[in-house]
This record gives sequence, structure tokens and C-alpha cells, in this order.
Amino acid sequence: MAKKAKRFRIGVEGATTDGRTIERCWLEQMAANYNPVLYTAVINMEHIKGYTPDSAFRRFGVVEALDAEEISDGPLKGKVGLYALINPTDELVMLTGKMQKIFTSMEIRPEFADTGAAYLIGLAVTDDPASLGTEMLQFSASAGANPLANRKQHPDNLFTEATETVIEFEDVADEKPALFTRIKAMFSKQQQSDAARFSDVHQAVELIATEQQDFSVRMEAALSEQAQNLKSHFSDALGEEVTKREKLQADFSELQLQLSREDVRQQLRPRTPGNGGSGEVRTDC
Repeated sequence: MAKKAKRFRIGVEGATTDGRTIERCWLEQMAANYNPVLYTAVINMEHIKGYTPDSAFRRFGVVEALDAEEISDGPLKGKVGLYALINPTDELVMLTGKMQKIFTSMEIRPEFADTGAAYLIGLAVTDDPASLGTEMLQFSASAGANPLANRKQHPDNLFTEATETVIEFEDVADEKPALFTRIKAMFSKQQQSDAARFSDVHQAVELIATEQQDFSVRMEAALSEQAQNLKSHFSDALGEEVTKREKLQADFSELQLQLSREDVRQQLRPRTPGNGGSGEVRTDC
């Protein structure tokens, strides 16, 4: 299966660059204007752009999309962060899996082309945050000749402070042609011999059998999961009903006990004469 990177944060307003601090409007502009068709931000190492495919500083992927949003919790709450979706190479997946190249630094053009708005030019990964850390960037900004200048795509670009980034990947199922399409392709060849046609029929039967088996396995797993969910649901519902029934039974028993006590008190109460006499009963003999 192919690997796809989850969305992750690559910058926050107020962070250090080698000349200025990141402005909120920059992040919002980069998110709104980023378009790989217009210009693709490439992922590189240490902002060094190699020219050969086997170079240690070759390309490690591209940025596919950006979006900006306000951070809702933590020490950066209230600040705007810039988030990226990237298409990484296998090398970057392997490196981050080994806890290497886990710091990122942006290359920003404050005024890109004729737009007058900020744009993401590149994204660097590094092991050593000090190489692109606050002290290095401040030194570069104040130095007569910026030691990072030769790494920039344009002299006006700015490098941001390298910050630790959590890059997580998820498996993405490889797309494959539909079963009918693959079988149709087998029989669409022209001028085949009888042996070739027989071979195609045999392959088609095997393909159908394999797909059927895969479908059965997937269906069995799905039905088993659904059955387990239903069992859990009904078990919980039954438990709630039993609890309610037991409570009703207890309430009814308590009510019966209260009523029986009332009957006893009624029986023990002395009779009160209705005519105000002594209460004696006279008999006519």
C-alpha cells in the first residue's frame, strides 16, 4: 500500500525568520493562494537544493495543499498556524519512521511574483534544529553577508525557524481496474491463437475465483463485525431493561409494604361513636 501524509502544522505566526517574524497575514495569504500548478513548493533537506537524483540533497516530496486556522488550545492558543498536506517520497517516509528529519523550516517569499502576497516556495527537513534555529537566523539577519543566502531560491525569500513537526502517515489502498475492465481487456486482443484464447479464459476464471474469495473474506469480516456490534448493542440495551425492571419491582414492593402498614394502623384505631354517646350498644329483648 502507498503512504499518504496526514495534515500537519509547518508554521505559526510570530515565529522567527532570518529577517523578520512571521506575520498572520502571510500565513493566510499562503493558504489562500497556494496552487501547485502555479508554483510547487518542493521538500528538500536543509534548504539545499541538489541537482542529481542520487544526491543526499535531492527532492523528498512536494507540498500539495495548505490551509490556515487559529490554534484552539495549548501554549499557542489564539495564534494562526499554517498546515500542509504533502506527497512524500519513500525516503522521507523511511527517515521520519526512524525519528530523523523531524524538524521543518519554511522558505517564504513575502511578495510573490505580481501578486504582492506571501507564497510558500519550499519546505526543508532537518535533524538539527540549531542549523536553522533562532540564533542562526538572527545571526544571518545581522551578518553583512547572509550565510544562508546561497540556499535561497530568491534573495528576498526568508527561512523560518526549524520547529519539531509530527509527520504521520497512513496507508492508502492502491487503485486497480475493476474486475469487468480487466476481464474485458483479456478478450479484446485481436488475432489470438486458440492456445492464447484458452490461456486468457483460464486467467479470467482464476481472476474471478480470486476476486470472489477476496469478496467472501471481506464480507465475512464485515458481517462478523456487524454481528458483534449488534450483540454489544442488544446486550447493553437488555442490561438497561433488566435494571429498569428491577427498579420497578423494588418500587412496587416498597409500595405494597407501605400499604400493608396503613391497613394495620386502620385496624388498630378505636371506633368513635357517631351519636356522641358512651359507645355502648343496646339490645331490645
